[in-house]
Amino acid sequence: MIQARLFRIVGRLALSLCVTIPLFAADDIIERVRASFATGSDGPAIEALRAYRTANGITPEFLEAYSWLARVESTSRNYEPAEKFAQDIYAASVEQLKSRPMDREPHLPIALGAAIEIQSDLMIAQGRRSEAVSYLQAQLKTFANTSIITRIRKNLLLADLEGKPAPALENAGLPKGKPALIFFWAHWCADCKAEIPILTQIMSEFGPQGLVLLAPTQKYGYMARGQDAKPAEETAYIEQIRRAYYSGVIKETAPISEANFVRYGVSTTPTLVLVDGGGIVRTYHPDKMTYAALRTAVQGVMNNKGGTK
Repeated sequence: MIQARLFRIVGRLALSLCVTIPLFAADDIIERVRASFATGSDGPAIEALRAYRTANGITPEFLEAYSWLARVESTSRNYEPAEKFAQDIYAASVEQLKSRPMDREPHLPIALGAAIEIQSDLMIAQGRRSEAVSYLQAQLKTFANTSIITRIRKNLLLADLEGKPAPALENAGLPKGKPALIFFWAHWCADCKAEIPILTQIMSEFGPQGLVLLAPTQKYGYMARGQDAKPAEETAYIEQIRRAYYSGVIKETAPISEANFVRYGVSTTPTLVLVDGGGIVRTYHPDKMTYAALRTAVQGVMNNKGGTK
């Protein structure tokens, strides 16, 4: 069944130059593919990819759009086509890197990062965790000096960090002998703001029992509406956002460090990391957490404050 689906999709993506295909702007392809999945069918996405490739060839925009097809197949547990697509995207991205730097524009890093992430996720889903760790370690070395290092590290930590000592935090040391909830956030992040009521409730329950909240962030080079900002300007803006939105839960000026985001693989905000009293990571969660899920994790750590498990 999966094999038949793979052949069907790959066949529909193949070029057919004798067919008249409507053209559209290169910038549209990513949104067209993403939007098409809302219909519940992969047909519109495949046709859009096929049309774009015929008109424009393989470009960074095409590869990012194609990565959405791979992600959907992976999420649907259609492992064979997902792996095939991810491998294709990886190979095409590496081919492009022979004639251009990684970070000339944002699309190629997103596509390549997604291909690596999907392949490691598939290995873990199939019980090949040690293979996934080795694969990600190799990718970390290969792309160490590029923007995707943080995303690769995120996936490596997802596979291997829980149960290990927490990486050091620059400008915000982990409290000795106390459990800590680390909340990585960004001044532009709506999902981070949405987590505030949950964090407030968690800290009202567990703060009196000794749970410490740490809230590292970093500079991005811009402020509101993407306006370019010098470091001092952005630092002041971060503090302005903290006071306006986060002061109820982030009581002091947030520690700012790009190194913390790299060490913890924070390519997604928010990222929540729960560390027990012995300095061992018990939960590593890129993305939002519900109150119920976070409370369960925190309660487990609070029941074992010394971190002896």
